[in-house]
Amino acid sequence: MDRALFAAATGMAAQQQNLETIADNLANADVSGFKGSAETFAALAAPDRRAVGTIALGTHPVFTQGKLERGNGAFDMAIDGEGFFELARGHERAYTRDGAFSRTADGRLRNAEGWSLHGVRIPVDALKVRVTDDGSVRVTTSKGTRVVAHLRLALIPAPERMQSIGGTIFRVTPQSGRALLVAPGHGDGPRIRFGMLERSNVTIIDAMMQILTAQRAYEANAKGVQAADEMLRIANNLQRG
Repeated sequence: MDRALFAAATGMAAQQQNLETIADNLANADVSGFKGSAETFAALAAPDRRAVGTIALGTHPVFTQGKLERGNGAFDMAIDGEGFFELARGHERAYTRDGAFSRTADGRLRNAEGWSLHGVRIPVDALKVRVTDDGSVRVTTSKGTRVVAHLRLALIPAPERMQSIGGTIFRVTPQSGRALLVAPGHGDGPRIRFGMLERSNVTIIDAMMQILTAQRAYEANAKGVQAADEMLRIANNLQRG
């Protein structure tokens, strides 16, 4: 009886955590570059190797590409393919798929969280800026057009093992591996799409279906708890009788 009660209770706890993750995904479905997370579960085994419950192993981001749409910002850009923008804040480095940048007074391209696009600075006399598919940052001034930087993209060996540090920004870990900077626009590799933004890879319909599935699993486990509790009550009454 206790084993059945424990199995159902751990199942309820796991589905509750799953629902919280799905709800967070749904809340960020309209955030540019946001990547939804998925819960990982495993069977909790007794010493005799029989499954006695469910244990949550944690969440991991899912880096499928979102839809590319025309952005409204003058410095919006998206990655078509794998890879990340490398961000800098002092000596720190981080990575994102969110290409919503704006120019600061010192010419840096900065996102809403205060991170700058690494290796790029726009001259103060720039009248027009464009980033080509191969990462060349071209600026037009009163003296003509020239390339001021070559944007590189970061490839991560195991991106699902990166650590989220808030919103759409991630940091590499020993498990994810170090970032490899590559030039975009070659062969089948990633390309820069200037003037575009990558939408979240979370769709409302999929998230709602996941919520329904998790709720049904939670309810099934709740009925298991009720059944186990009733059987324990009957067993106690029999012993008293």
